Amino acid sequence: MERFNLSRRGFCAGGVAAFSVRPTWAAAPDDLTARKARVQLAPDGYPMTEVWSYDGMLPGRTIRVGQGERVTRRLVNDLDVPTSIHWHGIRIDNAMDGVAGLTQDAVPPGHTFDYDFVAPDAGTYWYHAHTNSMEQVARGLSGPLIVEEAQAPEVDADKVLMLDDWLIDPDSGQFFDDFDQPMALSHAGRMGNLIGTNGQYQLELPAQSGARLRLRLINAANARIFVLRLRGLSGWSVALDGMPLAAPEPVMDEIILAPAQRIDLIVDVTAPEGETAALLRLDDDDQWRAQVAFPVQGARSGPRRERPAPLPPNPNTALPDLTGARSLDMVMEGGAMGRLGMARYQGRDMGFRDLVGQGQFWSLAGQVGMSDEPFAELERGEVVRLRIENRTVFAHAMHLHGMHFRKVAADGTLGPLRDTILSIPEEPLEIAVSADNPGKWLFHCHMLGHARSGMTTWIDVT
Repeated sequence: MERFNLSRRGFCAGGVAAFSVRPTWAAAPDDLTARKARVQLAPDGYPMTEVWSYDGMLPGRTIRVGQGERVTRRLVNDLDVPTSIHWHGIRIDNAMDGVAGLTQDAVPPGHTFDYDFVAPDAGTYWYHAHTNSMEQVARGLSGPLIVEEAQAPEVDADKVLMLDDWLIDPDSGQFFDDFDQPMALSHAGRMGNLIGTNGQYQLELPAQSGARLRLRLINAANARIFVLRLRGLSGWSVALDGMPLAAPEPVMDEIILAPAQRIDLIVDVTAPEGETAALLRLDDDDQWRAQVAFPVQGARSGPRRERPAPLPPNPNTALPDLTGARSLDMVMEGGAMGRLGMARYQGRDMGFRDLVGQGQFWSLAGQVGMSDEPFAELERGEVVRLRIENRTVFAHAMHLHGMHFRKVAADGTLGPLRDTILSIPEEPLEIAVSADNPGKWLFHCHMLGHARSGMTTWIDVT
Protein backbone atom coordinates (compact mmCIF):
# COMPACT_ATOMS: atom_id res chain seq x y z
CA MET A 1 0.00 0.00 0.00
CA GLU A 2 1.36 3.39 -0.97
CA ARG A 3 1.85 5.58 2.08
CA PHE A 4 1.06 9.26 1.84
CA ASN A 5 3.57 11.86 3.00
CA LEU A 6 3.15 11.86 6.76
CA SER A 7 6.49 13.30 7.85
CA ARG A 8 6.75 15.56 10.86
CA ARG A 9 9.83 17.14 9.24
CA GLY A 10 7.60 18.24 6.36
CA PHE A 11 5.24 19.91 8.78
CA CYS A 12 8.04 21.75 10.54
CA ALA A 13 9.40 23.14 7.25
CA GLY A 14 6.96 24.59 5.99
CA GLY A 15 -21.31 50.77 4.22
CA VAL A 16 -22.98 47.84 5.78
CA ALA A 17 -26.38 47.84 7.47
CA ALA A 18 -26.22 47.14 11.20
CA PHE A 19 -28.98 45.31 13.05
CA SER A 20 -29.18 46.96 16.43
CA VAL A 21 -32.23 45.02 17.61
CA ARG A 22 -32.03 41.28 17.67
CA PRO A 23 -34.95 39.82 15.69
CA THR A 24 -37.35 37.29 17.12
CA TRP A 25 -37.55 33.80 15.70
CA ALA A 26 -40.12 33.09 13.03
CA ALA A 27 -39.51 29.41 13.75
CA ALA A 28 -37.09 27.32 15.76
CA PRO A 29 -33.62 27.50 14.17
CA ASP A 30 -31.96 24.43 12.72
CA ASP A 31 -29.44 22.80 15.01
CA LEU A 32 -25.74 22.82 14.22
CA THR A 33 -24.26 20.29 16.62
CA ALA A 34 -20.58 20.35 17.48
CA ARG A 35 -19.66 16.78 18.36
CA LYS A 36 -17.01 14.13 17.93
CA ALA A 37 -17.24 11.74 15.01
CA ARG A 38 -15.12 9.18 13.19
CA VAL A 39 -14.45 9.63 9.48
CA GLN A 40 -12.23 8.01 6.86
CA LEU A 41 -10.02 11.04 6.45
CA ALA A 42 -6.86 9.18 5.39
CA PRO A 43 -6.92 6.90 2.32
CA ASP A 44 -8.60 3.50 2.49
CA GLY A 45 -6.53 1.05 4.49
CA TYR A 46 -5.59 3.56 7.16
CA PRO A 47 -7.47 3.81 10.46
CA MET A 48 -10.46 6.14 10.73
CA THR A 49 -9.83 9.50 12.39
CA GLU A 50 -11.71 10.95 15.34
CA VAL A 51 -12.60 14.53 14.40
CA TRP A 52 -14.53 17.36 15.96
CA SER A 53 -17.37 17.99 13.58
CA TYR A 54 -20.57 19.82 12.89
CA ASP A 55 -23.32 17.17 12.73
CA GLY A 56 -20.80 14.36 12.27
CA MET A 57 -19.58 15.68 8.90
CA LEU A 58 -16.16 16.86 7.72
CA PRO A 59 -16.35 19.55 6.56
CA GLY A 60 -19.66 20.68 8.02
CA ARG A 61 -22.66 20.69 5.72
CA THR A 62 -22.83 23.49 3.18
CA ILE A 63 -25.24 26.19 4.31
CA ARG A 64 -26.88 27.88 1.29
CA VAL A 65 -29.13 30.92 1.54
CA GLY A 66 -30.21 33.63 -0.85
CA GLN A 67 -28.78 37.13 -0.61
CA GLY A 68 -30.73 39.09 1.99
CA GLU A 69 -32.11 35.97 3.68
CA ARG A 70 -31.70 35.04 7.32
CA VAL A 71 -29.22 32.51 8.63
CA THR A 72 -30.64 30.93 11.77
CA ARG A 73 -28.67 28.19 13.46
CA ARG A 74 -28.66 26.93 17.02
CA LEU A 75 -25.19 25.82 18.06
CA VAL A 76 -25.55 22.72 20.22
CA ASN A 77 -22.30 21.95 22.02
CA ASP A 78 -21.92 18.20 22.47
CA LEU A 79 -18.17 18.49 22.89
CA ASP A 80 -16.47 18.37 26.26
CA VAL A 81 -14.92 21.84 25.77
CA PRO A 82 -16.46 25.30 25.20
CA THR A 83 -16.86 26.49 21.61
CA SER A 84 -18.43 29.20 19.41
CA ILE A 85 -18.96 29.87 15.68
CA HIS A 86 -17.54 32.70 13.59
CA TRP A 87 -19.25 33.43 10.26
CA HIS A 88 -16.17 34.31 8.28
CA GLY A 89 -16.43 37.23 5.87
CA ILE A 90 -20.07 38.06 6.53
CA ARG A 91 -20.69 41.73 7.36
CA ILE A 92 -23.14 41.12 10.18
CA ASP A 93 -24.18 42.48 13.54
CA ASN A 94 -21.28 42.37 16.00
CA ALA A 95 -23.19 40.26 18.53
CA MET A 96 -23.38 37.41 15.99
CA ASP A 97 -19.67 37.39 15.09
CA GLY A 98 -18.92 34.44 17.36
CA VAL A 99 -15.61 35.51 18.92
CA ALA A 100 -15.45 34.07 22.41
CA GLY A 101 -14.19 36.64 24.88
CA LEU A 102 -14.95 39.63 22.66
CA THR A 103 -18.48 39.41 21.20
CA GLN A 104 -19.93 36.56 23.26
CA ASP A 105 -19.11 34.06 25.95
CA ALA A 106 -17.96 30.66 24.76
CA VAL A 107 -20.77 28.09 24.78
CA PRO A 108 -20.10 25.55 27.55
CA PRO A 109 -20.49 21.80 26.98
CA GLY A 110 -24.14 20.81 27.01
CA HIS A 111 -25.36 24.34 26.25
CA THR A 112 -26.65 26.12 23.14
CA PHE A 113 -26.40 29.51 21.45
CA ASP A 114 -28.74 30.92 18.80
CA TYR A 115 -27.15 32.67 15.82
CA ASP A 116 -29.52 34.82 13.78
CA PHE A 117 -28.41 37.29 11.13
CA VAL A 118 -29.16 38.50 7.63
CA ALA A 119 -26.62 37.66 4.92
CA PRO A 120 -26.31 41.02 3.13
CA ASP A 121 -23.70 39.99 0.56
CA ALA A 122 -23.78 37.26 -2.05
CA GLY A 123 -20.63 35.20 -2.32
CA THR A 124 -18.50 32.38 -0.93
CA TYR A 125 -17.97 32.44 2.83
CA TRP A 126 -17.42 29.86 5.56
CA TYR A 127 -18.03 29.21 9.23
CA HIS A 128 -15.64 27.84 11.82
CA ALA A 129 -14.99 27.59 15.54
CA HIS A 130 -13.64 30.70 17.22
CA THR A 131 -12.81 29.38 20.69
CA ASN A 132 -9.29 27.96 20.83
CA SER A 133 -9.64 28.04 17.06
CA MET A 134 -6.13 26.76 16.35
CA GLU A 135 -7.07 23.34 17.75
CA GLN A 136 -10.79 23.30 17.06
CA VAL A 137 -10.50 24.23 13.38
CA ALA A 138 -7.60 21.82 12.93
CA ARG A 139 -9.76 19.04 14.37
CA GLY A 140 -12.51 19.74 11.85
CA LEU A 141 -14.89 22.45 13.06
CA SER A 142 -15.56 24.34 9.83
CA GLY A 143 -17.94 24.33 6.88
CA PRO A 144 -18.93 26.37 3.80
CA LEU A 145 -21.50 29.16 3.81
CA ILE A 146 -22.77 30.11 0.35
CA VAL A 147 -24.93 33.19 -0.23
CA GLU A 148 -26.48 32.95 -3.67
CA GLU A 149 -27.04 35.85 -6.05
CA ALA A 150 -30.55 36.66 -7.20
CA GLN A 151 -29.21 36.24 -10.74
CA ALA A 152 -26.56 33.54 -10.73
CA PRO A 153 -24.16 33.09 -13.67
CA GLU A 154 -25.01 30.50 -16.29
CA VAL A 155 -22.94 27.41 -15.47
CA ASP A 156 -23.43 23.66 -15.76
CA ALA A 157 -22.37 23.00 -12.16
CA ASP A 158 -21.57 24.98 -9.01
CA LYS A 159 -18.91 23.22 -6.93
CA VAL A 160 -17.75 24.17 -3.43
CA LEU A 161 -14.14 23.07 -2.88
CA MET A 162 -12.91 23.36 0.70
CA LEU A 163 -9.12 22.90 0.69
CA ASP A 164 -7.51 21.72 3.90
CA ASP A 165 -4.65 19.76 5.43
CA TRP A 166 -4.42 17.61 8.53
CA LEU A 167 -1.51 16.54 10.74
CA ILE A 168 -2.12 12.84 11.34
CA ASP A 169 -0.17 9.93 12.80
CA PRO A 170 -0.21 7.35 9.98
CA ASP A 171 -0.10 4.42 12.40
CA SER A 172 -3.06 5.39 14.56
CA GLY A 173 -4.88 7.61 12.06
CA GLN A 174 -5.37 10.19 14.81
CA PHE A 175 -4.41 13.86 14.95
CA PHE A 176 -1.07 14.64 16.53
CA ASP A 177 -2.30 16.48 19.61
CA ASP A 178 0.75 18.72 20.15
CA PHE A 179 -1.17 21.90 19.38
CA ASP A 180 1.14 23.97 21.60
CA GLN A 181 4.28 22.68 19.85
CA PRO A 182 6.69 25.68 19.93
CA MET A 183 8.14 24.88 16.50
CA ALA A 184 4.75 25.25 14.86
CA LEU A 185 3.79 28.33 16.87
CA SER A 186 7.01 30.19 16.15
CA HIS A 187 7.52 29.16 12.51
CA ALA A 188 5.13 28.98 9.56
CA GLY A 189 2.34 27.33 11.56
CA ARG A 190 0.78 23.89 11.95
CA MET A 191 1.25 22.24 8.55
CA GLY A 192 -0.61 19.05 7.77
CA ASN A 193 0.96 15.95 6.22
CA LEU A 194 -2.30 14.92 4.52
CA ILE A 195 -3.86 17.33 2.04
CA GLY A 196 -7.37 17.06 0.67
CA THR A 197 -10.57 18.71 -0.47
CA ASN A 198 -14.02 18.46 1.09
CA GLY A 199 -12.63 16.01 3.64
CA GLN A 200 -11.32 13.62 0.97
CA TYR A 201 -7.71 12.71 0.23
CA GLN A 202 -8.16 12.49 -3.56
CA LEU A 203 -11.37 14.16 -4.64
CA GLU A 204 -12.64 13.37 -8.14
CA LEU A 205 -15.54 15.20 -9.77
CA PRO A 206 -16.53 13.88 -13.23
CA ALA A 207 -17.18 16.58 -15.84
CA GLN A 208 -18.01 16.88 -19.51
CA SER A 209 -15.67 18.37 -22.06
CA GLY A 210 -16.90 21.86 -22.88
CA ALA A 211 -18.84 22.18 -19.60
CA ARG A 212 -18.72 25.45 -17.69
CA LEU A 213 -18.16 25.16 -13.94
CA ARG A 214 -18.24 27.57 -11.06
CA LEU A 215 -15.54 26.57 -8.59
CA ARG A 216 -15.75 28.12 -5.13
CA LEU A 217 -12.34 27.63 -3.51
CA ILE A 218 -12.02 28.01 0.28
CA ASN A 219 -8.70 27.64 2.09
CA ALA A 220 -9.67 26.16 5.47
CA ALA A 221 -6.15 25.08 6.43
CA ASN A 222 -4.54 26.26 9.65
CA ALA A 223 -1.43 27.63 7.96
CA ARG A 224 -0.88 26.24 4.45
CA ILE A 225 -0.69 28.70 1.58
CA PHE A 226 -2.02 26.89 -1.48
CA VAL A 227 -0.28 27.57 -4.80
CA LEU A 228 -2.67 26.38 -7.51
CA ARG A 229 -2.78 25.98 -11.27
CA LEU A 230 -5.39 24.86 -13.81
CA ARG A 231 -4.84 21.90 -16.15
CA GLY A 232 -7.37 21.10 -18.85
CA LEU A 233 -9.45 24.03 -17.55
CA SER A 234 -9.58 27.60 -18.85
CA GLY A 235 -11.38 30.41 -17.17
CA TRP A 236 -11.67 33.52 -15.08
CA SER A 237 -11.62 34.65 -11.46
CA VAL A 238 -14.89 36.44 -10.70
CA ALA A 239 -14.81 37.07 -6.93
CA LEU A 240 -12.34 37.30 -4.05
CA ASP A 241 -13.31 36.64 -0.44
CA GLY A 242 -16.95 36.67 -1.49
CA MET A 243 -16.84 40.07 -3.19
CA PRO A 244 -17.39 40.21 -6.98
CA LEU A 245 -14.66 41.66 -9.15
CA ALA A 246 -15.58 44.60 -11.35
CA ALA A 247 -14.81 42.40 -14.36
CA PRO A 248 -13.80 38.74 -14.69
CA GLU A 249 -10.02 38.33 -14.83
CA PRO A 250 -8.50 35.53 -16.96
CA VAL A 251 -6.57 32.94 -14.96
CA MET A 252 -3.19 33.06 -16.67
CA ASP A 253 -0.77 32.25 -13.89
CA GLU A 254 -0.68 30.55 -10.52
CA ILE A 255 -3.38 31.20 -7.95
CA ILE A 256 -2.16 32.02 -4.43
CA LEU A 257 -4.72 31.21 -1.76
CA ALA A 258 -3.69 32.05 1.81
CA PRO A 259 -5.46 30.58 4.85
CA ALA A 260 -9.09 31.80 5.09
CA GLN A 261 -9.06 33.35 1.61
CA ARG A 262 -11.59 32.38 -1.04
CA ILE A 263 -11.72 32.74 -4.80
CA ASP A 264 -14.59 32.08 -7.19
CA LEU A 265 -13.61 30.77 -10.62
CA ILE A 266 -15.72 30.23 -13.70
CA VAL A 267 -13.91 27.70 -15.87
CA ASP A 268 -14.55 25.78 -19.07
CA VAL A 269 -13.41 22.16 -19.33
CA THR A 270 -11.01 22.15 -22.28
CA ALA A 271 -9.60 18.64 -21.77
CA PRO A 272 -11.07 16.14 -24.24
CA GLU A 273 -13.15 13.12 -23.33
CA GLY A 274 -11.06 10.39 -21.75
CA GLU A 275 -8.50 12.74 -20.19
CA THR A 276 -8.48 14.26 -16.70
CA ALA A 277 -8.63 17.96 -16.04
CA ALA A 278 -7.42 19.11 -12.65
CA LEU A 279 -6.92 21.84 -10.13
CA LEU A 280 -3.24 21.34 -9.35
CA ARG A 281 -1.30 22.34 -6.24
CA LEU A 282 2.42 22.89 -5.80
CA ASP A 283 3.73 20.66 -3.01
CA ASP A 284 6.74 21.17 -0.75
CA ASP A 285 8.88 19.00 -3.05
CA ASP A 286 8.15 21.37 -5.96
CA GLN A 287 5.96 18.79 -7.68
CA TRP A 288 2.52 19.61 -9.07
CA ARG A 289 -0.20 17.22 -7.90
CA ALA A 290 -3.94 17.10 -8.34
CA GLN A 291 -5.83 18.86 -5.57
CA VAL A 292 -9.09 18.04 -7.35
CA ALA A 293 -9.34 15.80 -10.44
CA PHE A 294 -12.06 16.18 -13.08
CA PRO A 295 -12.23 12.95 -15.15
CA VAL A 296 -13.74 13.99 -18.48
CA GLN A 297 -16.69 11.80 -19.39
CA GLY A 298 -18.56 12.78 -22.54
CA ALA A 299 -18.83 16.17 -24.17
CA ARG A 300 -21.29 19.01 -23.89
CA SER A 301 -23.06 19.86 -27.12
CA GLY A 302 -23.35 23.38 -28.46
CA PRO A 303 -20.90 26.20 -29.16
CA ARG A 304 -18.35 27.39 -26.65
CA ARG A 305 -19.69 30.12 -24.41
CA GLU A 306 -18.46 33.68 -24.41
CA ARG A 307 -16.59 35.37 -21.58
CA PRO A 308 -18.86 35.46 -18.49
CA ALA A 309 -20.45 38.70 -17.36
CA PRO A 310 -19.39 40.19 -14.00
CA LEU A 311 -21.24 38.96 -10.95
CA PRO A 312 -23.79 41.44 -9.58
CA PRO A 313 -22.08 43.86 -7.17
CA ASN A 314 -22.84 43.67 -3.48
CA PRO A 315 -24.29 46.71 -1.68
CA ASN A 316 -22.15 49.31 0.07
CA THR A 317 -18.97 48.53 -1.83
CA ALA A 318 -18.12 51.94 -3.31
CA LEU A 319 -14.49 53.04 -3.38
CA PRO A 320 -13.63 55.00 -0.22
CA ASP A 321 -12.46 58.59 -0.39
CA LEU A 322 -8.92 58.62 0.98
CA THR A 323 -8.78 62.40 1.19
CA GLY A 324 -7.98 63.21 4.78
CA ALA A 325 -8.02 59.55 5.83
CA ARG A 326 -6.27 58.87 9.13
CA SER A 327 -3.10 56.76 8.89
CA LEU A 328 -2.29 53.99 11.33
CA ASP A 329 0.86 51.89 11.56
CA MET A 330 1.09 48.25 12.57
CA VAL A 331 4.50 46.61 12.90
CA MET A 332 4.63 42.80 13.00
CA GLU A 333 7.49 41.34 15.00
CA GLY A 334 8.59 38.05 16.48
CA GLY A 335 8.69 34.41 15.56
CA ALA A 336 11.76 32.28 14.96
CA MET A 337 14.65 34.35 13.63
CA GLY A 338 12.57 37.45 14.33
CA ARG A 339 13.53 40.77 15.86
CA LEU A 340 11.15 41.07 18.78
CA GLY A 341 13.00 42.61 21.73
CA MET A 342 10.22 43.84 23.99
CA ALA A 343 6.42 43.86 23.83
CA ARG A 344 3.45 44.28 26.13
CA TYR A 345 1.64 41.14 27.30
CA GLN A 346 -1.20 41.01 29.84
CA GLY A 347 -0.44 44.52 30.99
CA ARG A 348 3.33 44.05 31.43
CA ASP A 349 6.31 44.87 29.23
CA MET A 350 8.21 41.65 28.66
CA GLY A 351 11.35 40.60 26.78
CA PHE A 352 11.26 37.93 24.10
CA ARG A 353 12.70 35.23 26.35
CA ASP A 354 9.98 35.79 28.96
CA LEU A 355 7.33 35.85 26.25
CA VAL A 356 8.54 32.51 24.91
CA GLY A 357 8.17 31.14 28.42
CA GLN A 358 4.50 32.14 28.23
CA GLY A 359 4.08 30.43 24.84
CA GLN A 360 3.93 33.78 23.05
CA PHE A 361 6.06 34.50 19.98
CA TRP A 362 4.49 37.36 18.00
CA SER A 363 3.42 40.98 18.45
CA LEU A 364 1.29 43.48 16.56
CA ALA A 365 2.20 47.13 17.13
CA GLY A 366 4.10 46.19 20.29
CA GLN A 367 1.19 44.25 21.80
CA VAL A 368 1.14 40.48 22.30
CA GLY A 369 -2.35 39.02 22.15
CA MET A 370 -5.56 40.70 23.22
CA SER A 371 -5.53 43.70 25.50
CA ASP A 372 -8.24 45.64 27.30
CA GLU A 373 -7.67 48.59 24.98
CA PRO A 374 -8.26 48.29 21.21
CA PHE A 375 -5.53 48.84 18.67
CA ALA A 376 -7.68 51.68 17.31
CA GLU A 377 -10.94 53.44 18.11
CA LEU A 378 -12.74 54.48 14.94
CA GLU A 379 -15.85 56.49 14.36
CA ARG A 380 -18.52 54.85 12.26
CA GLY A 381 -18.00 55.89 8.63
CA GLU A 382 -14.37 56.87 9.18
CA VAL A 383 -11.85 55.84 6.52
CA VAL A 384 -8.40 54.81 7.71
CA ARG A 385 -5.21 53.78 5.95
CA LEU A 386 -3.45 50.99 7.82
CA ARG A 387 0.22 50.50 7.00
CA ILE A 388 1.46 47.00 7.87
CA GLU A 389 5.19 46.39 8.19
CA ASN A 390 6.15 42.72 8.37
CA ARG A 391 9.50 42.50 10.18
CA THR A 392 9.23 38.73 10.64
CA VAL A 393 10.61 36.13 8.26
CA PHE A 394 7.22 34.50 7.68
CA ALA A 395 4.09 35.36 5.72
CA HIS A 396 0.91 36.22 7.61
CA ALA A 397 -2.70 36.02 6.41
CA MET A 398 -4.31 38.99 8.16
CA HIS A 399 -8.09 38.79 8.61
CA LEU A 400 -10.41 41.63 9.64
CA HIS A 401 -13.77 40.65 11.10
CA GLY A 402 -17.02 42.40 10.18
CA MET A 403 -15.71 44.50 7.29
CA HIS A 404 -13.83 44.24 4.03
CA PHE A 405 -10.92 46.42 2.95
CA ARG A 406 -8.90 47.30 -0.15
CA LYS A 407 -5.17 47.14 -0.75
CA VAL A 408 -3.65 50.55 -1.53
CA ALA A 409 -1.09 50.32 -4.33
CA ALA A 410 2.06 52.43 -4.41
CA ASP A 411 0.38 54.81 -6.87
CA GLY A 412 -2.66 55.19 -4.62
CA THR A 413 -5.03 53.01 -6.64
CA LEU A 414 -7.28 50.65 -4.71
CA GLY A 415 -7.52 46.93 -5.22
CA PRO A 416 -10.55 44.64 -4.91
CA LEU A 417 -12.38 44.13 -1.63
CA ARG A 418 -10.97 41.43 0.64
CA ASP A 419 -11.35 40.30 4.25
CA THR A 420 -8.02 38.44 4.40
CA ILE A 421 -4.73 39.58 2.89
CA LEU A 422 -1.29 38.00 2.73
CA SER A 423 1.52 40.03 4.25
CA ILE A 424 4.96 39.10 2.89
CA PRO A 425 8.15 39.77 4.90
CA GLU A 426 9.78 43.10 4.12
CA GLU A 427 7.14 43.99 1.50
CA PRO A 428 5.24 47.20 2.30
CA LEU A 429 1.50 46.70 2.64
CA GLU A 430 -1.22 49.29 3.08
CA ILE A 431 -4.95 48.72 3.27
CA ALA A 432 -7.88 51.13 3.32
CA VAL A 433 -10.76 50.38 5.67
CA SER A 434 -14.17 52.04 5.74
CA ALA A 435 -15.31 51.61 9.33
CA ASP A 436 -18.96 51.18 8.44
CA ASN A 437 -19.97 48.40 10.83
CA PRO A 438 -20.12 49.29 14.55
CA GLY A 439 -18.75 46.95 17.17
CA LYS A 440 -15.65 45.26 18.48
CA TRP A 441 -13.90 43.56 15.57
CA LEU A 442 -10.99 41.17 15.71
CA PHE A 443 -7.94 41.67 13.49
CA HIS A 444 -5.59 38.71 13.53
CA CYS A 445 -3.35 36.37 11.58
CA HIS A 446 -5.28 33.41 10.16
CA MET A 447 -2.24 31.22 10.48
CA LEU A 448 -4.13 30.20 13.58
CA GLY A 449 -1.04 29.20 15.56
CA HIS A 450 0.26 32.74 15.11
CA ALA A 451 -3.03 34.12 16.41
CA ARG A 452 -2.85 31.74 19.35
CA SER A 453 0.68 32.90 20.23
CA GLY A 454 0.35 36.67 20.04
CA MET A 455 -0.78 37.91 16.63
CA THR A 456 -4.30 39.02 17.63
CA THR A 457 -5.73 42.47 18.27
CA TRP A 458 -9.03 44.32 17.85
CA ILE A 459 -10.55 47.61 16.77
CA ASP A 460 -13.58 49.38 18.16
CA VAL A 461 -15.99 51.08 15.75
CA THR A 462 -18.31 53.38 17.69
